[in-house]
Amino acid sequence: MEQRQAGPKRSGLRETIHTAIRTALRTSGPVMRVIWSALLLGTLVSLVLGRFSLAFVSLASLVLSFLPPLLAQRFSLRLPMPFLVATTAFIFASLVLGELFDFYNRVWWWDLALHGSAAVGFGLIGFLFVFMLFDGDRFAAPPSALAFISFCVAMMIGALWEVFEYGMDQTFGLNMQKSGLDDTMGDLILNAIGGFASSAAGYLYLKHQSGGVLGRALEQFIALNRSSYRKARARLKR
Repeated sequence: MEQRQAGPKRSGLRETIHTAIRTALRTSGPVMRVIWSALLLGTLVSLVLGRFSLAFVSLASLVLSFLPPLLAQRFSLRLPMPFLVATTAFIFASLVLGELFDFYNRVWWWDLALHGSAAVGFGLIGFLFVFMLFDGDRFAAPPSALAFISFCVAMMIGALWEVFEYGMDQTFGLNMQKSGLDDTMGDLILNAIGGFASSAAGYLYLKHQSGGVLGRALEQFIALNRSSYRKARARLKR
């Protein structure tokens, strides 16, 4: 009985993955296709040269770049194209350019730029996630509370990223954490700054329908996913 139930579940998961990949390939722009091609080529070349750790990093980057459309497919969400491009470009810049081509050491501001942009992105994701949860009949919260919770979510994601860096360094002998504690604390400070900026943009978006560039990014995501933000759309139109 359990085996019969497991079969349809696995089939449904495969179909979800295939649909997400097909959708991403069909709707992706030239920038994403170039990055995907570079990651695939890097994986194959590294395997041929016997540099298996580099092959793993390239393959992991390629797999991670398909994670956002996969999650979007799983939860019936639509992602704006700028979000997909930014996510894929960040993964490529972090793991491929940063680690394989040593940009972290060659370009002094590389680590700062990546962690700063990632922190802003984490903050936006955190705000949209929290806003979606509270946009219903069961829960209600003022914009300031939503902004605070989204800031906490952004900090949590940033902390998990530091754990990921530590795991990569220990497992594959990389140097993602550089100077150790100083690098980690600097990254967490950047996470706090970026998370605060995104949370503030979310607060201004809810309170005054503003928030600058970040506010427009929130508006674009909500507009593409109206069914998940029905009450938000109604409130903001008043």
